[in-house]
Amino acid sequence: MMLQRKKRDDGKRYRESMFITRKECTNICLMNDNDNMTMTYRRQLTNITNSTFKNALRYWFSCVVFTVICLESVEARRNLMISIVEEGMDSNEYMWLMLETRRLGFGKIFCPDIWNNALHRPRRLDCHCEITHKIRAETFLCFQTYSQVGELADAMLLYAITLNRSIAAGLQNPTGRQLVPFSVGYFEGFSGTVLINKNYTRDPVFLVYAVDPSGQQTVVMRVIERLDNDSVDLVDLVAASVIWAGHGGSPPRNRPICDFNGSACPKSFIQQYLAITIAVVVIPIILVVLVVSPQICRFRSRRIEEERLNGLWQLPYVTLLKPNTKNALLSSRSLESTITTSTKLTIESKKDTLRHAFYILDEESVAARKHAGRPPLKKVDCASMRKMRNIDHDNICKFYGLSLDGPQFLSVWKYAPRGSLKDVIAKGSIQMDWFFKYSLIRDICEAVHYIHHSSFSAHGWISSGTCLVDERWQNKLPLFLFRINILDYKKPSSIFSDFLWVAPEHIRNSSLPPTKEGDIYSFAIVCSEIITKKSAWDMENQDYDVDELIYKIKRGGRSPVRPLLESDEENNASLMLLVKDCWSEEIDQRPSSDQVKSLIKSLNHNKTANLMDHVFNVLEQYASNLEDEVQSRMKELTEEKKKSDILLYRMLPKQVAEKLKLGLSVEPETFDCVTLFFSDVVSFTTLASRCTPLQVVNLLNDLYTLFDAIIDEHDVYKVETIGDGYLCVSGLPHRNGNEHAKEVAEMSFELLKAIRGFRVPHLPTEKINIRVGLHTGSVVTGVVGMTMPRYCLFGDAVNTASRMESNGKPGRVHISTDTKKFLTEVIGGYKTEPRGEVLVKGKGALETHWLLTPEEQQQNLLL
Repeated sequence: MMLQRKKRDDGKRYRESMFITRKECTNICLMNDNDNMTMTYRRQLTNITNSTFKNALRYWFSCVVFTVICLESVEARRNLMISIVEEGMDSNEYMWLMLETRRLGFGKIFCPDIWNNALHRPRRLDCHCEITHKIRAETFLCFQTYSQVGELADAMLLYAITLNRSIAAGLQNPTGRQLVPFSVGYFEGFSGTVLINKNYTRDPVFLVYAVDPSGQQTVVMRVIERLDNDSVDLVDLVAASVIWAGHGGSPPRNRPICDFNGSACPKSFIQQYLAITIAVVVIPIILVVLVVSPQICRFRSRRIEEERLNGLWQLPYVTLLKPNTKNALLSSRSLESTITTSTKLTIESKKDTLRHAFYILDEESVAARKHAGRPPLKKVDCASMRKMRNIDHDNICKFYGLSLDGPQFLSVWKYAPRGSLKDVIAKGSIQMDWFFKYSLIRDICEAVHYIHHSSFSAHGWISSGTCLVDERWQNKLPLFLFRINILDYKKPSSIFSDFLWVAPEHIRNSSLPPTKEGDIYSFAIVCSEIITKKSAWDMENQDYDVDELIYKIKRGGRSPVRPLLESDEENNASLMLLVKDCWSEEIDQRPSSDQVKSLIKSLNHNKTANLMDHVFNVLEQYASNLEDEVQSRMKELTEEKKKSDILLYRMLPKQVAEKLKLGLSVEPETFDCVTLFFSDVVSFTTLASRCTPLQVVNLLNDLYTLFDAIIDEHDVYKVETIGDGYLCVSGLPHRNGNEHAKEVAEMSFELLKAIRGFRVPHLPTEKINIRVGLHTGSVVTGVVGMTMPRYCLFGDAVNTASRMESNGKPGRVHISTDTKKFLTEVIGGYKTEPRGEVLVKGKGALETHWLLTPEEQQQNLLL
């Protein structure tokens, strides 16, 4: 194969080129060596590996733009292209020409697809198949063909065309020598274009294939080698933009734009003035780093500190432990919720309410307030949490933090054992004199004064329900930052009652933030409760409801509605005037927290208050009230004990239950002679199939309730019921001599009489009947089990009584010979009928009898 260089579109030629080949491609050579072409590099590869390709490519990259490659295998060409991409030589400044040698295999095209090796079958392949088929026909009687059958067909076609030309020229029966001149010309044969030159030889015609952008194979050029004048004709079959589509529509340059070493391109400003550029860029960066780094460090340190402090108020739910009922008793009352009150004395006995839950945190009792939903905590909220946790004031309830990972959003506060001020006032068990009232009011004033001078500015939710009393009777005000917006609720009175402490301006406009003036108003309402020792606005004694009162407060006016302050000798008049000033309708006329604190302090003549002395006196009265309460509770306990004993005696005999209550073991006991009663409902299975399970339970409950009432009238002990079976015994646990057979017989008569009038509620037409079996003998009794203990009977007499029942008849009393002797010979007065021998399982044939009821005896007399 020969390769000739073609001029570029700009008229220039590629001066430097490279030729890389395998030994199979040695028949490829360059033509027109004097055509100003320089073969820069030529190499024959014997060991094709990626490293071999990369070593060669590194050299080509520095001196060659146009490269001619002849590799026999598709895999080698693929590896070469991969190496080209990895070495960064796949730009438009480099061109790679892949040569394909002619294949000799039958039906194999010249250029297979190099990425999937799929063979496209051209038209001449169909010709080969057709010729092969015809050759094998009977005309030729040939079953072997030559692989170059296409060339044979072209030779035959050339002979036919030449013969036609000679005939057209007037030759008749020309010889071979005469036909040769007429072969000059060309035609399209099966092997391609056949071109015969003046030397009467065929000029080779080559087709150049390329892959278009869509991935399809197309012919872009025809190359004709003129053997008669040693020239080559290049014919472009498509536009140059199509041929060079992979290079942007134009052929690559002879040399890269910046040359192989980059010297042809002018240096950039940064390259020329690198030092100045570094100085201009780096120095400001260093200065910025030096200035910003301390700020970043301080910011990071502050953030770490904030995260540490945030970790203090974020309480994991697992650290909140439920109180153990076996812990030591606390010495004061439990915290009461705003909904319910309790007289329990320990936190262990406290039950969670709608708004509160009670836990142990680090061995300290805490109360957790429940909050609806899980509001997202912003940065300002976290800052507020840190401030709240750091508050340490005698009259501010200690805030421990929030539990965010539990089943409910909780805020955790120090547990106030005596509950809220509202609960203390509602109980009325504490004698609150003037000094006691003064101490409570002073504590609230101190808390409000602290909040108004802190970063929180105002509380916004002061009420007697939020004022908590600790074990030292000290009033503490919690800082509720997560307040419930009551206006979002409908109209339940338990929510609207919270408006009783809200200032009128806040009721009119719920969007107002908490204000100091609003806190002063709420403080005055709480003071009125302490002074009067009544609930807010004394709603229990008013003839209007909360809704109407809230409407009057919201309306305002020149004479706004306010709580009634009763004049009392022990109440200080100055305090009452101060309270009235604090709840003034005019906001500007309400005193500040500083003024209120000063006036409150002056009421005690600036003396130091000693509340504990008063507390001791109050506790004495409290102890007296507690004694009355204990007596009341003991009375209730006694009543409950009686109820539990009655229930226990219904389940077990009294003497057995008493031993179990004392923790004693119940020894088995033998009873030599008792009478056992067995009964069951006739056709109970059929009846139960017509009922639902609930109806079956109700039926048995009504039936056994009837039986139990009859048993209570006799000296008979009910042992158990098993489904529709009923087991009773007389003669135990209380021995009654020989009366046991009589008691059971009389009970049986009454049961049969009562069953006649019993009706099934859901089946009124259905009648109930029972079978009864009696037997007299000895049994052993004992209590079985520790959990749900049962008083059980053991002995052969139990089985015999059961057989009497199972072999009996509906509405009749089937008795054994032993029972018959007791009733007729020992006791007397009873009539029996012999039934004869009955085959009893486990007993063989037994002589049994029917015990006649009074009705049956009467019928026999009539007969």
